[in-house]
Amino acid sequence: MARSRHLALTILLALAVFLSLSYMFSSPPAPRDEQALGLDLGRTPPPPDTPPPSPPPPPSSSEQDKETSGGFVMDLDSIPPAMFEGDSIAPKLENATLKAELGRATWKFMHTMMARFPEKPSDDDRRTLDTFIHLFGRLYPCGDCARHFRALLAEYPPQTSSRNTAAGWLCFVHNLVNERLEKPVFDCNNLGDFYDCGCGEEGSPEKSEHAAGAAAKAEELDAELHRGKE
Repeated sequence: MARSRHLALTILLALAVFLSLSYMFSSPPAPRDEQALGLDLGRTPPPPDTPPPSPPPPPSSSEQDKETSGGFVMDLDSIPPAMFEGDSIAPKLENATLKAELGRATWKFMHTMMARFPEKPSDDDRRTLDTFIHLFGRLYPCGDCARHFRALLAEYPPQTSSRNTAAGWLCFVHNLVNERLEKPVFDCNNLGDFYDCGCGEEGSPEKSEHAAGAAAKAEELDAELHRGKE
């Protein structure tokens, strides 16, 4: 009887040890155990630490201009020469009254533009003005007038080295037109600030007085340049 109990206890103990060993070997090892044993159970190890990407370089001035202008930047040097050498785009303007009004307004605009040109222009400023004048010679709304103007440009190219030089060149060309139209010429030495638009600092009494005086002189010069036959 005692032997039977001892045998049964031994069997139960052996069964318990067997079940314990089976459970231990059937359970997956913990992550820490995997690393310790060097096991790879199909898991992709995380990539090693990498430094953050360097920030992009700041945009150049031309790229900034492109962003502020909606993605378009004009390269004046890339304009084909044929664009300056074509004929007038507009047809002949037959109405003499409209032609005279257009001429007065255009000369006032041109003289005011020269008066606002930088005293020490950059190379880009000079290219811009020169390009504008030559394209203006094709786009002017009076076709025959534009043709005469282009002939003057071919003989007397625009001078853009300074504000005074540009203003003096335009006054000289204007007087050539006046001579062809049998109008009186104007002394270009008296241009001064006659065509100053008064775009000075706001709130300054001296600037306001100067602007008022410049406006009066502009009217006087405008009448002087266009006096006589229309």
